[in-house]
Amino acid sequence: MPKFAANLSMLYTEAPFLERFARARQAGFDAVEFLFPYAFEPEQIAAQLRQHQLQLVLFNLPPGDWDAGERGMACHPDRVGEFHASVALALRYAQALGVKQVHCMAGKVPPGIPLEQARATYLANLRHAAQTLAPAGINLLIEPINHYDMPGYFLNRSSQALDLIRAAACPNLFLQYDIYHMQRMEGELSNTIQAHLPLIRHMQIADTPGRHEPGTGEINYRHLFAFLDQIGYDGWLGCEYHPANGTDAGLGWRAALTT
Repeated sequence: MPKFAANLSMLYTEAPFLERFARARQAGFDAVEFLFPYAFEPEQIAAQLRQHQLQLVLFNLPPGDWDAGERGMACHPDRVGEFHASVALALRYAQALGVKQVHCMAGKVPPGIPLEQARATYLANLRHAAQTLAPAGINLLIEPINHYDMPGYFLNRSSQALDLIRAAACPNLFLQYDIYHMQRMEGELSNTIQAHLPLIRHMQIADTPGRHEPGTGEINYRHLFAFLDQIGYDGWLGCEYHPANGTDAGLGWRAALTT
């Protein structure tokens, strides 16, 4: 049976962030994820996790200026020092919140920077981050993101991510596989997931078009959920979608597509 984690950056957005934990528990979720914790003190979030008996399974390293359109800085040659500081901050939050996996956003390729230079910077930063997190028993994840939703983003395909993971040669660096993004970029979902399952440590779900609930679009989630059980994926599935008509009103897909 798949394990679903509510993404609190996308679900229950009608409520203030710290109130979304209670909503997730009331809806039957045992785990949550979100984009970033840094607007709150770690203890504020930890208190919500304890009160509602929720496991936090994932968040992202600081992305730079999100409101200005930045989506990470790991491939930016002129921001290596800032990236190192962001890893230290994420480690502090991860240890306080009991998180064992964090995602490093690659960032958009800066204007005028050759792709080879961006890749070399990204690879060196991944090694630094993975080595910084390893003593705390924390995995570093990287996620390809489709170039339609995020033009200019450095990391777009699963093969590209796997090449970087192998080149970095860090035992705690793994793939975060987002079914929505990879359907838009490459399809071939079942075969790709099965082929690379040993390197996949977290998955996220949404349907397309629209990035709404599973079952609202073209992806055969009934097949995929059964297939993930069949091949032995035992990680979490982050529900990173935009509810079409309110979060709770759309949660019927969990029973409809898994029974």
